[in-house]
Amino acid sequence: MLVMAKAVLSPEEAAHCRTRLAAAPWTDGRITAGAQSALAKRNLQLPEDSDEARDLGEAVLAALQQSPTFLSAALPHSVFPPLFNRYDAGMGFGAHVDNAIRIGANRRLRTDVSCTLFLSDAADYDGGELVIQDRYGEQRVKGEAGDMVIYPADSLHRVEPVTRGSRLASFFWVQSMVRRGDQRALLFQLDKDVAAARAALGDDHATAVSLTAGYHNLVRMWAEL
Repeated sequence: MLVMAKAVLSPEEAAHCRTRLAAAPWTDGRITAGAQSALAKRNLQLPEDSDEARDLGEAVLAALQQSPTFLSAALPHSVFPPLFNRYDAGMGFGAHVDNAIRIGANRRLRTDVSCTLFLSDAADYDGGELVIQDRYGEQRVKGEAGDMVIYPADSLHRVEPVTRGSRLASFFWVQSMVRRGDQRALLFQLDKDVAAARAALGDDHATAVSLTAGYHNLVRMWAEL
């Protein structure tokens, strides 16, 4: 399931991120890649212990809590601290699958869901599309600044080479309360159906109440805490 969450950051918040990142101490992006991925990875990354990474990461985490689409699609149990990368002209990232486990300070996280939050305006760079392989073929994503794509972490994916400008983004992983992707997809659709029924029929209509009960009982059945 690939989901686009629109305007997770406002244009002003995305612009603030770009301003902070303009003077940031970028390093070789291969520092967070596995042995195989490092062979395909050509980008720059913000050191995790930098002031910019800490401040902007906290801002991203706060924004995620205000995004109904993210909360519904990812059903987050834990979120790995957001990282930040930059692709300049000539840089890209070949086909790869994200590591199954991410290890950070005093934590281990199973990567069920991958997220890319776009910080650059799409018109400010050429190339740089995130290409995700799913059951329907290749999905090419290039969001506007502040938009975020949510997709299964076990998907084969790549970043096409940038040919003009710079592509700035935040990326991170989620350990979901619901481990299986097909179950998360069903719950995401059911959550949308619940919202539609409540809007059309009212919160106390029998159909809306029944759908809401079904949603929560499935979460109760499948969630791992």
